Amino acid sequence: MATTEECRAALEKLADSMRSAEGDVRTAAALDRSVSCRITDLDITFVGRMTDGRIVVQDTLQGPPVEKAQIRLAMTGDDLVSLVDGELNFAKAWGSGRVRLEAGLRDLFQLRKLL
Repeated sequence: MATTEECRAALEKLADSMRSAEGDVRTAAALDRSVSCRITDLDITFVGRMTDGRIVVQDTLQGPPVEKAQIRLAMTGDDLVSLVDGELNFAKAWGSGRVRLEAGLRDLFQLRKLL
């Protein structure tokens, strides 16, 4: 089972990848939205903001977030690490329910370029 530190490191790695993206991926990464990533097996939620082409984690909360972020992800810690390392395909994980993504319709259209 991935630790809180490993999950935070995976989010930092994702943020670095987004910052160096180009083309359509860079455009999608440039959204300015509140973000939450719930790690279900650790019962924690990373909250922050997607801005300037990266994700900035502002806090780690125990349990679910109090406020609903504009972009919401939920998965196990192992799945987060596997996704960021390229070992787990996002579309397959989302389709099977291993990863949950909730956002407005416009944001989903933009995010599909990232995923």
